[in-house]
Amino acid sequence: MSDDIVLYERRGPVALVTMNRPRYRNAQNSAMTYALDDAFTRAVDDDEVRVIVLAGAGDHFSAGHDIGTPGRDADTSFPRRAVTWWDHTSRSGADRRYAREMEVYLGMCRRWREIPKPSVAMVQGACVAGGLMLAWVCDLIVAAEDAFFADPVLRMGIPGVEYFAHPWVLGPRFAREVLFTGDRFGARRAYETGMVNRIVPGPALETETLALAARIAEMPPFGLALAKRAVNLCEDQMGMRAGMDSVFGLHHVAHSHNAEVSADPLAGLDAAAMKRAAR
Repeated sequence: MSDDIVLYERRGPVALVTMNRPRYRNAQNSAMTYALDDAFTRAVDDDEVRVIVLAGAGDHFSAGHDIGTPGRDADTSFPRRAVTWWDHTSRSGADRRYAREMEVYLGMCRRWREIPKPSVAMVQGACVAGGLMLAWVCDLIVAAEDAFFADPVLRMGIPGVEYFAHPWVLGPRFAREVLFTGDRFGARRAYETGMVNRIVPGPALETETLALAARIAEMPPFGLALAKRAVNLCEDQMGMRAGMDSVFGLHHVAHSHNAEVSADPLAGLDAAAMKRAAR
């Protein structure tokens, strides 16, 4: 396995973009976020690429935001690309966290959702919290039978991850259940809600996902871009973008509240504590 934090490979008309931190279940730090952005930009700029597939190396798609690995880089400055905002590392308090998360989480996810080429998430194992955001910005999701999903951040007193698409991808009632309990749900339930397009046996995940991507790649590229934009516009007309903006504010109220009444903005919980609480 390469030391690159994100791998990029051409498979005919398909660009395979792979998160490559398997030791940490592909936990998402800023370095990975910007490397993903580089890979997606490369795919968009390559006229031979028609479809993008997003994958995770190892047994898991992504365990979410990096809140405790040696590669955690929340205090590191990166060139800002997603939003016009100041460098978070020169700020303090709520300003510091808001500026960073506006860029690397909400901003980047919106940037990737608007990519004009269709994207397919290829999910195995854990797709948790920030991992959901990475899958949700893709147009389609193909899941292995062992895939499981969760947004457990309410345990930190936070009302869902930054890219708050829950009511639109899960439906309002199931979104409440997922948030209120923090429990995992499997690929079958995700398929029943319409969040996942296809479930396949684990050994066939890559073959089936790439076959679907190749099928999509046969369609006219400009037509695909327009169809993708049409669906995105309709989602936004159904309130997704405005709702997400509102909830992003609530998300940061929660961080600030935690910082006032507990040890830190995550209510003193780390990755190990979150894993122990998972069901």
